[in-house]
Amino acid sequence: MNDNFKKARELKDLLDLREKENLCSLACFSTTAKRRHTEQYKKNEYRQSFSADADRILNSLAFTRYIDKTQVFSLIHNDHLTHRVLHVQLVSRIARTIGRYLGLNEDLIEAASLGHDIGHAPFGHDGERFLSRLTHEHGAGYFHHNLQSIQLLDKIEKNGGGWNLSLQTMDAIICHNGEVHSTKLLPHTDRSFEDFDNIMAKMKKERACNEIPMTMEGCVVRMADTISYIGRDLEDAIRLELVKREDIPTLCRETLGQTNGTIVFNLVTDLISNSQNQPFIGFSQNISKALKKLKAFNYKHIYKNPVIKNHLASIEDIFNFLFEKNLSILEKKSNQSEIFSKFLNGMSELYRKSTSNPEIVRDYISGMTDSYFIRQAPEHLRPLPIENVKDMPA
Repeated sequence: MNDNFKKARELKDLLDLREKENLCSLACFSTTAKRRHTEQYKKNEYRQSFSADADRILNSLAFTRYIDKTQVFSLIHNDHLTHRVLHVQLVSRIARTIGRYLGLNEDLIEAASLGHDIGHAPFGHDGERFLSRLTHEHGAGYFHHNLQSIQLLDKIEKNGGGWNLSLQTMDAIICHNGEVHSTKLLPHTDRSFEDFDNIMAKMKKERACNEIPMTMEGCVVRMADTISYIGRDLEDAIRLELVKREDIPTLCRETLGQTNGTIVFNLVTDLISNSQNQPFIGFSQNISKALKKLKAFNYKHIYKNPVIKNHLASIEDIFNFLFEKNLSILEKKSNQSEIFSKFLNGMSELYRKSTSNPEIVRDYISGMTDSYFIRQAPEHLRPLPIENVKDMPA
């Protein structure tokens, strides 16, 4: 054993020992990480398993494309609106803060946070809805961005070889669901890769999904997803003058506050207080009630606001156009097209043989950034940027 190998091993053993000494008994320890494929031990590998997962996700091509993915507001000229790349960083920061106080594994939390939205289609949840209709109509099942996150990281990245992430990281990614309101989450432990594969197959067949993570860390990420967007989206809407601060329901203002910072502080503080020394991650009843009401307020006045939905007809038209166009290209095997040159070129034979044409089109379109997606459309379908939300007809 050379000196570098010995030092790396000693460093890793030291970190494993620190986990045993400092993390709570309910934490997911790095030594328990499971990978689908055995990896040859790297002599200079001093990172623990979940730390390596975070690095792999951070260095993926899909992570780079976060920078031009819609969070809520799209096609609006305003440099201070939240995009997907900022959202995942906020989730990571909030979740790691919670995990630190609860004695959980922050590396697993970071990996899951960074990867949880990596499969989002262009134009956020609206794009997800449009693409899901198309994939279902063409026999490729329903499209869910968390399911697609695993598809990207495990089946598409590295020319179809995938990153061989741990089961625990992929489970936390696929089981996140910030849209569903949960007062308390109790992890479903002892999941195997077979169980995980069954969950993926089940999700593909269902219009909506609500699987619970197998780890406490996964539960934290799922809660942090909601905490990170609920107040931030509200601030963006106030900045665009879609809502006013005084419009926030009285219960929410009095219980949670009326600024993003106060809302995050109160939600995080309550979640930590109620989850300490407990086998679950959960809010108190009064905080949960206020959060549910605030989420309903956001859905009515922000996410479903017709003022910011006017351009979506053209976006849906582009989804229809690109899906049918690329499906036809694959069926005709037109190798000069961009789906071949920009996506399938160099992809593994395993991916090509095991993935149907509608699934390939799904993978290609879902991985697009917003701007690339629009550039693929003919001129007459491209929506114009929105200069001033207030000038748009309701």
